[in-house]
Amino acid sequence: MKNKVILITQLLTLIIVLAGLTGCESQGIKLLSPQVEMQVNPQGIATTTPRFSWQISSTSPNLQQQSYQIQVAENEKDLKQGKNLIWDSGIVTSSESILIPFEGKNLTSGNEYYWHVSVATNKGESGWSAINKWSMALLNESDWQAKWIGEDNMSNLGETAEGNTRLAARYLRKPFSVDKKIKRAVLYISGLGAYEAFVNENSVTDDVLAPTVSWYPEKVYYNVYDVTSLLNNKDNVLSVKLGNGRYFGMRQSDTQVFGLPRLLAQINIEFTDGTKDMVISDESWKVTSMGPVVANNEFDGEEYDARKELTDWNKWDFDDSSWKQVDLMSNPAGKLVAQPNPNISVQDELTPISIAAQPDGKYILDMGQNMVGWIKINSLNGKKDQPITMRFAETLMDDGSLYMDNLRGAKVTDIYTPAEDRSFSWEPSFVFHGFRYFEISGLDYEPKLTDFTGRVIYDTMETTGIFETNNHIINQTFKNAFWGIRGNYRGMPTDCPQRDERQGWLGDRATGCFGEAFVFDNAPLYSKWLQDIEDSQSPEGSISVVSPRYWTLYNDDVTWPSAYFYGAKMLWQHYGDKEPIYRHYNSMKRYLLRIQEVSMQDYIITKDTYGDWCMPPESQELIHSQDPSRKTAGAVLSTTVYYSLLNMMIEFAELTGNSNDIPQYLELASQIKDAYNTKYFNADSAFYDNNTVTANILSLQLGLAPQGSEQALFNNIVDKTEVDFGGHVSTGVLGIQHLMRGLTEYNNVDLAYKIATNRTYPSWGYMIDKGATTIWELWNGDTANPAMNSGNHVMLLGDLLIWYYEDLAGIKNHPESVAFKKLLMEPKFPDGLTHVEATYNSVRGEIKSEWSKEDDKFFWNITIPGNSSAVVRLPKEFNIITPEGEGVLNVSSTDIVTEIELGSGTYQIEGNI
Repeated sequence: MKNKVILITQLLTLIIVLAGLTGCESQGIKLLSPQVEMQVNPQGIATTTPRFSWQISSTSPNLQQQSYQIQVAENEKDLKQGKNLIWDSGIVTSSESILIPFEGKNLTSGNEYYWHVSVATNKGESGWSAINKWSMALLNESDWQAKWIGEDNMSNLGETAEGNTRLAARYLRKPFSVDKKIKRAVLYISGLGAYEAFVNENSVTDDVLAPTVSWYPEKVYYNVYDVTSLLNNKDNVLSVKLGNGRYFGMRQSDTQVFGLPRLLAQINIEFTDGTKDMVISDESWKVTSMGPVVANNEFDGEEYDARKELTDWNKWDFDDSSWKQVDLMSNPAGKLVAQPNPNISVQDELTPISIAAQPDGKYILDMGQNMVGWIKINSLNGKKDQPITMRFAETLMDDGSLYMDNLRGAKVTDIYTPAEDRSFSWEPSFVFHGFRYFEISGLDYEPKLTDFTGRVIYDTMETTGIFETNNHIINQTFKNAFWGIRGNYRGMPTDCPQRDERQGWLGDRATGCFGEAFVFDNAPLYSKWLQDIEDSQSPEGSISVVSPRYWTLYNDDVTWPSAYFYGAKMLWQHYGDKEPIYRHYNSMKRYLLRIQEVSMQDYIITKDTYGDWCMPPESQELIHSQDPSRKTAGAVLSTTVYYSLLNMMIEFAELTGNSNDIPQYLELASQIKDAYNTKYFNADSAFYDNNTVTANILSLQLGLAPQGSEQALFNNIVDKTEVDFGGHVSTGVLGIQHLMRGLTEYNNVDLAYKIATNRTYPSWGYMIDKGATTIWELWNGDTANPAMNSGNHVMLLGDLLIWYYEDLAGIKNHPESVAFKKLLMEPKFPDGLTHVEATYNSVRGEIKSEWSKEDDKFFWNITIPGNSSAVVRLPKEFNIITPEGEGVLNVSSTDIVTEIELGSGTYQIEGNI
């Protein structure tokens, strides 16, 4: 018997996986190193109440944790000996294995801490795990001695903060000497808007576009890196390149410009003799903006002039006598905070699949996939003073040239100017593009495909889900969703990555975040984004529907702001994290009161700004429908969603100890439901308002339908879909959030499957057949006006990914459970679907579901992670052969279903159908 334990430490909103659990065995329990793409032995944790999690697994079924013990110390020796402990939890009788809060002595700013855990299960005890560690951030304002520095003017021709902003990168450096043996050295750094940092010409990190974005008047994030191995025991230099990012924004008219770039940096050095020293950003540093990055703008691109290269500028002995002394810059308005989520990094690479010469001497290269990132030039032959220009687009014109119209004002142009006739390699530092195709000009020969690499970037996170079926359209839709979701993670979930927008629109993510959480470990990103939303909230309680509020839009409506609530619930249900609900409860309550004050009349929420955005119009040349019969009334949308938020707040109030608020939520919800049904429900025909699918599905799924009317209301949804729209989707971004699950819940999974697999307009399959490799902004993205026609949006996914995992694969939280402690595995079997294979790496461990129907046989392989269980339900007509063994806890049946309760383990279930 082999049993395994994986340790995870979640610290505030950031899940941290600590590696090193190998070789520790006791009574058959083996500890296993996790192989996940998270922060390992994390640096710079801001919370003084870290939370610890772990996963356990066993080759023996029905593994159940019975108790745990966590110990923390300031060094490995003390921890091994059990002396001078900062915290010893003692043996805690509990089956809980996620988010156990630290309850030890006060943690010290900047210190390192070491920890291990042991668990006892019904299969034996683990003994102590391998030792892992984390370090604290700078917890006190007095810990900072560094000053904000930069160049407080525009020194280059053409630079401007007006209109399309233009500014060169800043290069800053500080030589310093170390004359003692170093024990530990840690860099604390914030470079606004983005930075690249080097110690002795070595990059301190693989992160890009750091630090993460924020609403700078409220928060400014800094990063923490251990640089011990990069320092010499003699001469050293700390060098930083500063880009513009979102701090010196891209458009003065649309995006805030908060000021010129600035740097805050501090290296805290501990020596082996017990003494300490600091290297800080201050007046002694040098700066220049006369380097090769002459412009960088996320919308417009990066320009690199190799004739201005600062050769070896990040080496200690570089001659910086011609550089300026830095200017002391004013402190940003926001509070300086250690960043809680991982930065963006390059996480994939592509090679172009084809090249086409153009009549004008340019070349068009196809990456084969709509991606987000940039092109790295591996090797090209440049001519002195002859710029080489790359432009980017998602699609092509009929003549094979780039289709640029849907990019609006974004120039999306990277330029490299060679200093001499020779080969070169290059990639930009401070920009990204959304593209499948790129055009290159300025060459006098045809380049090779291998001369280029597409560098794919998004917030560093683990891919947690795979999904595959026997249906090509479902499989390709999942792949398109995978590329679209990760392409729109940019320190915030964005709407699109290519045009002059790229903002954190709330409406795109309300229900979608639940589906995304099956595919990616998005908890750190969403937890941080919820803070952006609160930071962007008005004093009156209004929520900006773009957050951080680089576009400040206080509409005082409901549908877009609902993402604030849905995101918090997702973090609770998927990850078991209640902290965001505690943290934002008062902010959410303030918003609900604001809506009551300014947007509610006679218990109807009257304000709505965007309607059922991007519903398929009657003519494929339109962006928005002009047909009143297709449109859902704004008050219907706002009132139904507000009602759902009240019910969510009842859950949140109970969870956070605010039970005194529950009666008022219940009373208001009842009054809204009565008023809404009086005004909009046609009792004779069982439909709402003008009988749109969106009006009916929202009313049904969000609980407003009068008792007893549900089936008749659902029949109208089906009739409208099948008769008026030929079995196609007719909803926009709001209706689609509940459509697939709603159809399935009321026993019409075949219609849901038809919608999911359609290949004619409007459908996801139509997008695929038209060449889409991500999800379009519009159902008619191939024909609509380019003014709003992104090829990489995810909002029209709605609840599709949730439906894939929960209803097709049967991977679903039991109603009594969060974070998959207990699963309800009840897959659906639409006609035409014969095979589903899905994996989800949950916080408890890996969950697998693979079923197939072959002739008259049914096979289902299931894996349930350690310390979890599942209720499995299958149709009675499947004639299930009852599994046997230690992990089979109970078997029962009715005239309709067979129900099996399983403990953790791997099982094969068979039947005759």
